Amino acid sequence: MTESKKTSRSLMGIAGIVAVATLISKIFGLVRQQAIAAAFGSGPAFGAFNFAYVIPGFLLILLGGINGPFHSAIVSVLAKKKREDVAPVVESITTLVICILLLVTVGLVIFAEPLMHLVAPGLFLSPEQSRELGLEPGVIELTRQTREIAIQQFRIMAPMAVLAGLIGIGFGTLNAADQYWLPSISPLFSSVTVLIGIGGLALALGSQITLPQYAALGGAVLAWTTLGGAVLQWLVQLPVQWRAGLGSLRPRFNFRQPEVQEVIRIMGPATFSSGMMQINVWTDLFFASFIPNAAAAVSAMSYAGLLVQTPLGILSNVILVPLMPIFARLAAPENWEELKLRIRQGLMMTAVTMLPLSGFMIALALPISRVVYERYAFTVEDSYLTASVLVAYAVGMFVYLGRDVLVRVFYGLGDADTPFRISIANIFLNALLDFLLVRSLGAPGLVLATVGVNLISMVVMLWILNHRLNGLPLREWSKPALGLVAGSAIAGFACWGTLWATQQVFGTEGLLVQLVQLLISGTLGVIVFTLFALQLRLPEVDLLVNRLRQRLFQRN
Repeated sequence: MTESKKTSRSLMGIAGIVAVATLISKIFGLVRQQAIAAAFGSGPAFGAFNFAYVIPGFLLILLGGINGPFHSAIVSVLAKKKREDVAPVVESITTLVICILLLVTVGLVIFAEPLMHLVAPGLFLSPEQSRELGLEPGVIELTRQTREIAIQQFRIMAPMAVLAGLIGIGFGTLNAADQYWLPSISPLFSSVTVLIGIGGLALALGSQITLPQYAALGGAVLAWTTLGGAVLQWLVQLPVQWRAGLGSLRPRFNFRQPEVQEVIRIMGPATFSSGMMQINVWTDLFFASFIPNAAAAVSAMSYAGLLVQTPLGILSNVILVPLMPIFARLAAPENWEELKLRIRQGLMMTAVTMLPLSGFMIALALPISRVVYERYAFTVEDSYLTASVLVAYAVGMFVYLGRDVLVRVFYGLGDADTPFRISIANIFLNALLDFLLVRSLGAPGLVLATVGVNLISMVVMLWILNHRLNGLPLREWSKPALGLVAGSAIAGFACWGTLWATQQVFGTEGLLVQLVQLLISGTLGVIVFTLFALQLRLPEVDLLVNRLRQRLFQRN
């Protein structure tokens, strides 16, 4: 067997491991979110958690996330080392990270209230200010309760700063040693701890507990189980890491070691880029905190966001992963004509998948929300709010993924500066659109602001590429794109019409009834769009079908 075939098979095996583990983790993540919805609905416990998790979550993504800057820096450094030389480097990095992040943790605990004020200033309005805004006494009390729960949760989750660093070190070390299953499956442990905590809460509580007490206790359970999940993610790595001789918890203070300095140097730019994304998340929550009943608003954003991100994440891998190396190989000017064809291919495949999915989600937003979440504490009113946010998310699915396609074109051309500059401008644009839309549209307005930012980013990147690549056939590309928009709209109307018809016959209540209506409406929508797309005779449709078939039958 040739070396290239071995490498190819190895890469396919790695991709399969990561894909299966990620899928399992996502399934458990969905079940966890359903359990949270059933236990807390859109009340203050989960609403406060969304505010309290901003900073710990940022640190977990930054330091502990797979493909995050810390993980990537460690992999790039340790992959060049012999296994017997890895342990001293890992131990030095671990010691440095613990020293720094322990101080960060102490700071987070001490300054929890002012930091939460920075994240969600709308929760800290005085009763007089709230009355001046016309808020009712019940809403004012709910805001006060959300604020107190958020501060408590923030203090509980502060140690995640240290754990994030340790998790990132473990992920990077194991990946550098060609071990991929555990890092990819480990988010499952966090979901499991939350599920156990919610189950224990349901069994332990009696009927005598008051609603405010339940919210405060439930908020604490959410925070402690999230922290417990991070602890478990770290602990399960240690035996594997130690058995492989990849370092222990032995303190080492050799911080001037070249490898340690290289990790720090690589982390800088990547941290900055990741920080841009989190600033946009914080901006949305900043403005969401001023919405009356902010807890319900941010809860709906979280519930709807998961419904969109799950299919988006799966389909983005099918489209983006194969295109990145192709863009890089075609970066030379003599290959630009083919590069333009590949850009069209990426955008058309994005349109073929995202536009009909948007149409289906817009038409079926309410029954989707009801089927997935509506039980126990999650009420019909929560479903309507989540559905309104889901519609806003669905509107922007194409521009979200289309922007990612164009970003990878710039990366393939060796230009990371242009997307970075656009990201910086997007921070201010996102804040402006949030300010303009949140007062009139509430939570859906915040999502539409993000959609607007992504749309403008996509237009700007196309304009820059049009000049850089000596012209793109944008008018030619627009014709099939408009055809797909029309087909998606028709399919969406077909879904909505079928849903309305079945509701007249069977009603709207009952999980089984709602599920059957979703299946019938969605199936008809897929058939309508497929028939319409086939009439357009787009090569990207055949390519996408073949690629999905390869994914499904990869082993054969």
